[in-house]
Amino acid sequence: MHPVPSARTSEPTIASLRDISGEGAGDALARYWTFYWAVAAAQLTRWLPRRPSRVLDISGGRSAAQAAEARHTVLEVLDPTRGDGRPAADGAPPAKCGTIPIIGDTGSLTFLAGGSVDAVIAENRVLSRHLATEGTVAEIARVLRPGGRVLLCVDSLTLGMALLAERNYWAHLSDVPSAEVVLIPWPDGSITRSFSPHQLRELLGDAGLEVEWIRPRTVLSPSTVEHVLAESPRALPRLVRTELNATEPDESLGIHLLASARRK
Repeated sequence: MHPVPSARTSEPTIASLRDISGEGAGDALARYWTFYWAVAAAQLTRWLPRRPSRVLDISGGRSAAQAAEARHTVLEVLDPTRGDGRPAADGAPPAKCGTIPIIGDTGSLTFLAGGSVDAVIAENRVLSRHLATEGTVAEIARVLRPGGRVLLCVDSLTLGMALLAERNYWAHLSDVPSAEVVLIPWPDGSITRSFSPHQLRELLGDAGLEVEWIRPRTVLSPSTVEHVLAESPRALPRLVRTELNATEPDESLGIHLLASARRK
């Protein structure tokens, strides 16, 4: 959680939405990222199996520890390098309490047997960072037992198009409506993949997964959240409940898409 700074209610820019951790956003979005992660934790709590299960987490974020605290057996795949590409002191990041660390490539799950896990968590936009997403999703479907489920979060096409427009990539932007794959160059030199709801449904369906639902991570806009929390910092639980209770939210909204799918 980030500390709540002084009031600031102007509409955040795309630049301030780039860093999902919130660490690079400064005061402009500190409240929104606090809200964002509170919503993410609540959504994961609702989604996790009710009975103790074997859960695979490839997110590289906060979800593994939360699943372990819910008394699941969590296999957490750890990349042997940090996000900046530099090796950690012992070759890998430290495991979170209550999880079983596995050093490996989150894009390839060949070290796991087929049908060996009850659930997969692919949060923190991990599938947007794997550009050959089809292969990763096929591996997720393979390691899930029949009836097993996956929760995933990806960059939305809304975010991708906004980033292209912000950088004046008009030729790229004009190709988006007809593109089957939308790759987005970021200012730091990295490339990620954005998805429309239709593309995400097709991706999951082609892997043999049945989509249960797709929704934006947050329906409430960053400016709305910033304004409400500036006026009343104690309104955070109410905002989270409002977000969770949103019925049939517009799939085209939001910077990230959240989806749940089940192996047939």
